[in-house]
Amino acid sequence: MTLRRVNVVILVLLAVAFLIIVQRNLLNLNDFLQRENPDAVPGVILPFESELSPDLRQESVTGDEIPVVITAAEERLGAVVAAMNSVSQNSKANVVFKIVTLNDTVDHLKMWLSKTRLNNAKYKIIVFNPDTVNGKVFKDPKSLETVKLLTFARFYLPVYIPDAEKAIYLDDDVIVQGDIQELYETNLKPGHAAAFSDDCDSASAKGIVRGAGNQNKYIGFLDFRKEAIKKLGMRANTCSFNPGVIIANLTEWKNQNITSQLEHWMELNAQEDLYSNLADSITTPPLLIVFYKHHSSIDPMWHVRYLGITDAGNRYSPQFVKAAKLLHWSGHYKPWGRTSSFTDVWDKWYIPDPTGKFNPVRRHLSDK
Repeated sequence: MTLRRVNVVILVLLAVAFLIIVQRNLLNLNDFLQRENPDAVPGVILPFESELSPDLRQESVTGDEIPVVITAAEERLGAVVAAMNSVSQNSKANVVFKIVTLNDTVDHLKMWLSKTRLNNAKYKIIVFNPDTVNGKVFKDPKSLETVKLLTFARFYLPVYIPDAEKAIYLDDDVIVQGDIQELYETNLKPGHAAAFSDDCDSASAKGIVRGAGNQNKYIGFLDFRKEAIKKLGMRANTCSFNPGVIIANLTEWKNQNITSQLEHWMELNAQEDLYSNLADSITTPPLLIVFYKHHSSIDPMWHVRYLGITDAGNRYSPQFVKAAKLLHWSGHYKPWGRTSSFTDVWDKWYIPDPTGKFNPVRRHLSDK
């Protein structure tokens, strides 16, 4: 072997040795980052940053925890506080709230939680990254209303709670009057990743306004004239469900790649406009597609809704509202606003904002 060939071989060996050293250093760095950020998922850009409550910083995940995911928009922060308070006061279960919000709301939220009776609640603040839905909605995500942007949080449940097998998602405009443990123990059928409350169930169906058309059917949310929808073979008159309350089997959710499926339909809608013009929601349509005839049911009394529609006060009796385990002010009229029904029920759980920024709007006697 000539001297020149020997030099080439030595250079090759040195190069291989260098690459091995670099690889080991990168692996060590990855291990370090995993220890520093236990929420990190290998190979995934997380849609959030997180901050733990003082109670959770020293506490590891335990099997008896009940994770409850809820979103917190700045303009509706009072709703989150009332919902959390109702859950906490009506249960002795080990509830841990996963509060999904945006950066601008974190300080206000922390102040409200720390300066009121909720200072004993266990929580984790999760900052949603708007870039998560880039290319998946018509508008620039950063130009979407905060409320609409945060509605996508329910698509990423396993990312927020990577070690949990089961979780509850709640919209912010709910009040829980029963023990959340009962809802958590809802049985899901084998192979089902989620349970919802059907819009045709006996407890809430009477709340639908007459003449509202097909707002409790699939045709009210999806455009069945579009080829992509036709190919699915779904029946247009199938009863829809309301995703304001979700019981999720996170193991099945991950195994079935539910998040990826939902993102696929978001992207396709951004390209082909698949949702019905009647649909008020931008998150319900993809959920209806992915979970078509493949979801379990929630006890109707655990999701009594339509309290936010016109004249809801005449559609539900006070006795029925009192007996409900969970009330949902779905619709345009919210319980912190002037024209909602059953605001007295919501007021019972509302905790005033220590900063004075949020104030429910109430009728004066002269307005009645």
